[in-house]
Amino acid sequence: MKSNVSIRYPLLPLLITLPFTAMATEHEITNVKTGYGTHGWHIENDGVMGGVSSSTFIIHEDGYAVFSGDVSLDNNGGFASVQYGFEPIDVSRHTTLALRIKGDGKTYRLLVEDQPNAWHYYEIEFPTSGDWETIHIPLADLVPVRRGDRLDRPNFPGQTLAQVRIMIANARPESFSLLLERVWLN
Repeated sequence: MKSNVSIRYPLLPLLITLPFTAMATEHEITNVKTGYGTHGWHIENDGVMGGVSSSTFIIHEDGYAVFSGDVSLDNNGGFASVQYGFEPIDVSRHTTLALRIKGDGKTYRLLVEDQPNAWHYYEIEFPTSGDWETIHIPLADLVPVRRGDRLDRPNFPGQTLAQVRIMIANARPESFSLLLERVWLN
């Protein structure tokens, strides 16, 4: 007797893969090339603690953002950052945060907060190549930090996200330039 399983259940493969497809949906956080511009982004340098580092975040005529400046160790300084805050979003169906960037060969940090004005943040360092590239950061690899000190807490819980920050803090004076096109979740 001939089996008709493939005829009787033609949607079975689709139903089996449907939950995995839903989990892979991309969620754009910001894209400076498609109209977000610098709205919502702001600079926070070491001046908040007496330092004198400087930076800017502008839109280049080709449509990407340019985060650039000079990090100084004077007056106990040593970092420059740009941050983008937003209403908390559910990230429980995502496993990575992606950045489309062109760095300058230097190491940067990605910091995120799971709630607005959180007591601590989660961070990870990432190198840049000097070419346009997409950096994929596993959310589970983000470690808890407060004012540069690692905390004895679990890594990023992966439930909500309310801020993304890019920082340079390599414990040396240096000029830097990082081009940013977009940030999204996978």
